[in-house]
Amino acid sequence: MNILDKIVAQKKIEIEISKQQHNIAHLEKTSFFIRPTFSLTERITQTNSSGIIAEFKKKSPSKGIINDNFSSLDIVPQYEQAGVAGSSVLTDEMFFGGSKQDLSNVRDSVNIPLLRKDFMIDEYQFVEAKAIGADVVLLIAAILSPQQVKQFTDLAKSLNLQVLLELHDEQELNHVYHKVDMIGINNRNLKTFEVDIEQSIRMANTLGNDFVKVAESGISNIETLLHFRKNGFQGFLIGENFMKNEQPGLACKEFIELLRSRNAD
Repeated sequence: MNILDKIVAQKKIEIEISKQQHNIAHLEKTSFFIRPTFSLTERITQTNSSGIIAEFKKKSPSKGIINDNFSSLDIVPQYEQAGVAGSSVLTDEMFFGGSKQDLSNVRDSVNIPLLRKDFMIDEYQFVEAKAIGADVVLLIAAILSPQQVKQFTDLAKSLNLQVLLELHDEQELNHVYHKVDMIGINNRNLKTFEVDIEQSIRMANTLGNDFVKVAESGISNIETLLHFRKNGFQGFLIGENFMKNEQPGLACKEFIELLRSRNAD
């Protein structure tokens, strides 16, 4: 059993527990459930957008502890001030050290789109995502069938949530559904956690221009980001590069300032 299989198996257990604690009727009564959502695609594509989706992530299966010295409330508002297009918040606890509380805690403190970064395999999780304050949900093609991608995208849309569909290789192109808002190409193989930063570039040409394209993982310098941008990418999911810093918010601010200075050249 690879790491992805282990995560999905654990996720099924966690979902059943959550269903017993808070049924859908309860989730639909929460204040966040009825709030208007922010559009990540609009923030990414607007003029002079950094395109950066800065991630709040404490640990990962491949890296172990990255930075557990801060709460989401410490970091995500700093990301907003730095000029990100949005923020991604890990809500998986066992493997990534996150929590649903990490997202809900910061929701009222920022006015940027928040992506619930988790392993979405059950309809319940989408209602839950809306209830904890998410604007965007992640669908990972590697753990879903094409039919599930369609089903979950339609559900997300009915909840006014945007969808980022994550692909890893050409074999997953049949998962692409025309109603998804963004397609992310993860340079990290979720089965081995090895990184190939050229993966996004190789697949970008097959996607055309019908979707906002997001490069995920392996972006640690301006040159890499600009390389992706030249190849049609508008969004850039960056987590570890900021979080491994003693001051993630400052690292993000300096990165975006350098990016803007390069754009001005």
